[in-house]
This record gives sequence, C-alpha cells and structure tokens, in this order.
Amino acid sequence: MPAEFEPHAGCWMLWPQKPETWRLGAKPAQKAFIKVAQAISKYEPVTVGVNEDQYANAVRMLPEEVRVVELASNDAWMRDTGATFVKNDETGEVRGVDWRFNAWGGLVDGLYFPWDLDEQVARKMCDMERLDRYVLEDFVLEGGSIHTDGDGTLITTEECLLSDGRNHNLSKEEIGEVLCSYLGADKVIWLKNGLYLDETNGHIDNMCCFVEPGKVLLAWTDNEKDPQYQICKENLEILENETDAKGRKLEIVKLPLPSPLTLTEEEAAGLDAPDEASERHEGERLPASYINFYISNGALIVPRFGDEKDAEAAEILQACFPDRTVTTIDSREILLGGGNIHCITQQQPLAGPRSEIEAAMAEKAAKEEAAKEQEKTSEEGEAHE
Repeated sequence: MPAEFEPHAGCWMLWPQKPETWRLGAKPAQKAFIKVAQAISKYEPVTVGVNEDQYANAVRMLPEEVRVVELASNDAWMRDTGATFVKNDETGEVRGVDWRFNAWGGLVDGLYFPWDLDEQVARKMCDMERLDRYVLEDFVLEGGSIHTDGDGTLITTEECLLSDGRNHNLSKEEIGEVLCSYLGADKVIWLKNGLYLDETNGHIDNMCCFVEPGKVLLAWTDNEKDPQYQICKENLEILENETDAKGRKLEIVKLPLPSPLTLTEEEAAGLDAPDEASERHEGERLPASYINFYISNGALIVPRFGDEKDAEAAEILQACFPDRTVTTIDSREILLGGGNIHCITQQQPLAGPRSEIEAAMAEKAAKEEAAKEQEKTSEEGEAHE
C-alpha cells in the first residue's frame, strides 16, 4: 500500500444525503463536500459517487472538472467503505483490496443498518477502473483505521481493530498478519486508543499519520484536565519507544488539537434520528482533529474549525510538507456527521513503476521551477523599464 503522500491517479468521494447523519437534509454538508472536491480537483482528478435519486442534483452542484458517477451507498464515508489500493512497485500495477464493512461494529456497536450498499462500493470502484481486487469475505476493516509510510510500516489502534464488533475471532497477532499480507507491510505499530469519544472506535486517521518514512504527526493537547490528554500521552510513549519496519527511531511532531467542540442545540435539532437511541443531543463532544486532512498531489486539504489553534496547525503542517500548498476548509458540517476531510476521501495511487514516476515528477518539478524563474525575470524586467 503506497503512502498517501506518494503520487495519485485521483481521489474518490461519495455524495452525502443520509438525514440521520447530515442535518437539514444534508444540504449544508453537500456544500462542504463541494468545497473539498473543488480544492482537491486543482491538483488531481476527483470522482464523486452518487445515489440515483441525487444524481441530477450532484451534477448540477459540483463543478464541471469533477467526474460524477452513479455509485450507490448507505452513507458518504468513502475512506471506510471504498477500496484500499495497493501497488506492485516493479510493474506498477494497481489493485484494490475489498474489506468487509459493517458500519463500524455491526450488530455489536455499529452506527447504522443496513450497510448493504456500502459493502458494494469497493467492487464497483475497481470495476469502473478495470482493476483486479483482493476480496476478504471474513475480515472487517475500514480505511480510516490504518495509515502506512509506504516503506513497510503500518500504524493503527487497538481500540479499533481489537473491538468486539469487528474481528473478535482473531487475535492481535493474527490481525496484524492479515494486514501485512494484504498491504505488503512488514510491521504494525499499535497505538492504544484514538481520539476521545470517536464513534469509529478510535480510527488512527484522527490521531496519528505519517509525514514521511520515520516521521509522524501525533494529535496533542497540553490540557491535563482533558480526558484526551492521557490518551495522547500514552500514544506518545509508545511512539517514542518504537522503531519502524526499517529499524528507524520515529521523529514525532505534535499537532495541537482544537479546543473541545460540542454539538449545538440547533445542529442537534436538524438531524432526523430514526429512533431515540440514535438521537444526538446538545453538548455532545465532536471528534475534531487537524490530523484528519487529505494529502493530494500538490496540496494538503486541512480542516478548519474557527478555533484559535487553526493557524498554528496550518503552520506546523506547512513546515512538515514544504512542497505542498496548505489549503484550509471550514469543515464543521463534515465533523457534525462524525468524521472529517480524510474520512470522506480515498486516494487511488498512480500506476506505473516507482522509478519512472519519480523521474517524471522530478522533471515536472524542474519545469515548474524554470517557469517560475522565467516569470520572475520577466517581472523584474518590466519593473526596470
């Protein structure tokens, strides 16, 4: 499985419409999804899958450069329902991995039922792209529960992958073996827990991710009174005492969390809960994290919460990814659904041998730099005249 910071052929998303997840008939969420699609499409192709009854609406609202396809789903979390893509480094062939999806816990603690349409998303993606796929009939996994450095190391949380609603019949070691086998990894780093009150059972993509091999970003708070503090501290200690698959000690960059954000009365009232157990109430804490960003070919698409930490987080991310543009997007409407920008996106790696892609990317970068220098020289000449 290539790292997210490696070259992409494009990005996949799904169209939000589920009234139990997205308030006011999903109209505010649709506007937020459009902003994310627009931002990513400046750097790589974007495909949005839409249910039949929303197809015309999505085509009308999304910009022309975004490909819209009819792709039915129960909800809009492409990261978790879509295919995980893997790649052969020698031949450059890309294939999909089709995990089982059971709405984050099935009948044990899943978030909705049914999820039958979601289970078909990965297959349909691969069919559209004419890619072969590996099918795991008896292994539950969501894309948001794993991150990779593309160099042999995976990272995840015990809270999620060892939860009763997923693969309770397998041991931690057996789960790790499946991950390494299907994703071409040599080592799994297990953090204990994810973000406090994250209803996905602690997905890693709210907690920690790779900047490059040997370097990670860790969500962090200095507030010792916050229940999140002990979670962050424990994960930090694990990372400080770990090495990656190549034996490197990890460089850890702390990315501050926003101040605790909660659901407002107006927001809670806008949700169409099917029963009392599914109702959400004013004051409930939201799983807000800047770690939940998307890495596109030329940019980082980063959540913005209207919090005092927004600017600091963007600065840290820009320093970690100096060759990419940091674009922040007001993503509270996505957060209200239970996730964020990374959760609603899924990258498809660029096919082709790594050596050829790296050479092409280097040539492209050199041309862009030359064009910038030429433009600068022209501007200086005009100023002199």
